[in-house]
Amino acid sequence: MSVLKCGPYKSARTLHSGLKIIPARARAIGADGANSAVRKAMGVQYLSWNYDQTGVVATVHLSEETENTTAWQRFLPTGPVALLPLDSTRSSLVWSTTQDHAKDLLKLPDEQFVDALNDALWKQYPRRGAVDACTSWVGSLLRRAGLPDGAERQLPPSVRAVAASSRAAFPLGFGHSTRYVAPGVALVGDAAHRVHPLAGQGVNLGFGDIKDLTEFLADAMYTGLDITHHSWLEKYESSRQRHNVPTQLAIDALYRLYTLDIAPMVLVRSVGLQLTNALHPLKKMIMSHATT
Repeated sequence: MSVLKCGPYKSARTLHSGLKIIPARARAIGADGANSAVRKAMGVQYLSWNYDQTGVVATVHLSEETENTTAWQRFLPTGPVALLPLDSTRSSLVWSTTQDHAKDLLKLPDEQFVDALNDALWKQYPRRGAVDACTSWVGSLLRRAGLPDGAERQLPPSVRAVAASSRAAFPLGFGHSTRYVAPGVALVGDAAHRVHPLAGQGVNLGFGDIKDLTEFLADAMYTGLDITHHSWLEKYESSRQRHNVPTQLAIDALYRLYTLDIAPMVLVRSVGLQLTNALHPLKKMIMSHATT
């Protein structure tokens, strides 16, 4: 259920969206996506912009059964393509690309779509000699310091087939609600925030919202507060915005960094990934933040 409402209605007032809410008595959770009607009914400011990209999604069958516990992502000139594990033989595809390319991908027969996907995962693009030389030099410095060189390579899986009727597409963009709460109302997930899928963090941000929301609600009930009390609602909003806003801005910065194909930016992101992979404490800190 995308919107949950309970409790008696008394002097309801109608907002511009046509929804009726009662500030004092309504209990509502806005979990109705990026175009949230609940958020619009709250009348809060929503900051947003589009990336002029489309995300093509599908369920794909892998060529071989594997443990399949690793999410794979490759940055292509048109945008990142990612495989997220579902089980030992299937993964979920999120392919971010241009709008015209996305339309072409949706029109392809299944066999040709699989060929295009495998080509995107495996095709070798021309490499920049200066960037390779610099990352090699950084790797040698890391080894001298007794650290891994951060240059380990693993091969992505190949795809055998795409599940019937699983292909779809959606526009990509950024969005953030300046308020997550109103009297008796709380926003969660894409209703509160929207991110580019390149870091795979959209669902994690939503899970974090639900976790904090239920914990603050439990604390409120334990202390005898009404579930619409502003105190716990504001604690929820403050907690999640302190986590979500920096994460969203970091993802937006990564997106913009990877859209630039000039040598200095390619070097910066290549060395940055190499250092992140080599410095385990930094890597663990990033992973810990991403999973909360």
